[in-house]
Amino acid sequence: MCGRYAASRRPEDLVGLFGVEKWEPEETLAPDWNVAPTKSVHAVLERPLKDAADRRPVRQLRVLRWGLVPSWAKSPEGAARMINARAETVHEKPSFRRAFESRRCLLPADGYYEWVTGAQERELEEKGRRKRTRKQPYFVTPADGSVMALAGVYEFWRDPTLPPDHPQAWWATCSVITTEAEAEPFAQAAPSAEAGEPGPRSLAEIHPRMPLVLPPDRWAAWLDPAATDPAGLRHLLTPPPPGSVRAYPVATAVSDVRNNGPELLKELPAPEETTLF
Repeated sequence: MCGRYAASRRPEDLVGLFGVEKWEPEETLAPDWNVAPTKSVHAVLERPLKDAADRRPVRQLRVLRWGLVPSWAKSPEGAARMINARAETVHEKPSFRRAFESRRCLLPADGYYEWVTGAQERELEEKGRRKRTRKQPYFVTPADGSVMALAGVYEFWRDPTLPPDHPQAWWATCSVITTEAEAEPFAQAAPSAEAGEPGPRSLAEIHPRMPLVLPPDRWAAWLDPAATDPAGLRHLLTPPPPGSVRAYPVATAVSDVRNNGPELLKELPAPEETTLF
């Protein structure tokens, strides 16, 4: 899954990286090293400019709220549960189907966080005992230091409790598409808490799901609003080649959404918990 990620790139850099034509500086978001559900995030998308005579799609950098609210929803209460859409079913689920066909986006990220359950915790879970909360966070990021473009879908929702001209009458929300995690081994195993024993050897050993990352050669096809054939679009929902990312342990401070700063991305020589792997 994708439940937390880091997005510290400046909008000015994203404009160049993604070939953005339209960006409103007043919508600039501060760097965020601990992006959590329901937060505002930068997204790259293509659609005609509002009230423009020229109706051609324009690549834009927009601010969306993470947690999709379907256009037909009566309220936004379920947004926090709609942060992810599965690649295997996004084309058929009522909440995502229309967005998948015509409202797709890219969510720029430094990488994403995932939590690994320690050996003792896993043993307790397997025995059916109460789950403990001690988990070690790992940060997954491009091995070459490039931007990570998460595939997403977005939607617009009209708040019926507000007048049409109210500044908050319309919500623009999004979800991250996820896929099965890579089982191919990392080029270099993640650090372990115990000498001589490897840490997670693949993304699948960290979590069975991962956000779908799209390489630059698929960006144009993914963002094209004229591409509406689900069968053709699903061909784009394949993970990048194995070996394109690395994972390393970071401080458990990231587990608290109130913590936010570049120190959250600092690589630890070994996990903080001694019960892992």
